[in-house]
Amino acid sequence: MLRYAYYPGCSQEATGRPYEESVQEVAKVLGVELVELEDWNCCGATAYMSINEVLSFSLSARNLCQAKKIGDTLVTACSACYTNLRKTETYLSEFPETKSKVNTALAEAGLKYEGGIVTKHFLQTVVQDVGLDHVKSLVKRPLSGLRVAPYYGCQIARPFGIEDSADNPVMMDKLIEAIGATATYYPMKTMCCGGSLMGIQRDVALRLCRNLLLCARQYEADCIAVTCPLCQINLDAFQSLINKKYDTNFNIPIIYFTQLMGVAFGLDSKGLGLNDCIVPATHVMAKYA
Repeated sequence: MLRYAYYPGCSQEATGRPYEESVQEVAKVLGVELVELEDWNCCGATAYMSINEVLSFSLSARNLCQAKKIGDTLVTACSACYTNLRKTETYLSEFPETKSKVNTALAEAGLKYEGGIVTKHFLQTVVQDVGLDHVKSLVKRPLSGLRVAPYYGCQIARPFGIEDSADNPVMMDKLIEAIGATATYYPMKTMCCGGSLMGIQRDVALRLCRNLLLCARQYEADCIAVTCPLCQINLDAFQSLINKKYDTNFNIPIIYFTQLMGVAFGLDSKGLGLNDCIVPATHVMAKYA
């Protein structure tokens, strides 16, 4: 049994709840124990870092201190949380003055950040720690014939990428193949979906999401697999608005990679949150679920 400190993050408790459900169900099958941090707090999300850098680092550093009580590796499934936590590790290691300011803030809570903790995205945990051979051995319903566009998004590709290549990561591609599906060619796999721009510059975000959907259709993907709750909701919840704005007819399910794994492992689709997709996944997953 592999055991890790686990940081769910705010999205996993709200709009990304289906992701959280599927992560937990898949982890059980994989033999991975995810120990949720006691009294965790928001990592600052995507906006706070540009408003007050030291306070943003302090938020993430507090979570890292909590994780250190459990072990030396912190796992998160949210790509934005991953980036913020990794950025905090890096900056506090390279900039002693910033670390000192952060520790002054943490002292108010009786904490001190001393490093020695590494953050991983759950995708890394599955592929690097559990291993693809073990994943293959657990497959009960191979997703044969399912064409999946592997969409990593920008947060886990750069600047603190989970792989050496910022433009062409392959970790999820290999995982998709391991569960019996086909990873389609998807040259926009690390392009941005617009992120939080959907709330402040919607036209920009809608155009970016349209381009991602167009690319998936061009290479005949049945669905898009994602690693990030914000990417999922932008592509899923706003697909009908994209169709209206651009006179398109997209009907592409946006499915978390953990949901695909769960189906391949023979788990109940309801427990994986598949029924909560806004663009229904039933028409592409029915023969597997």
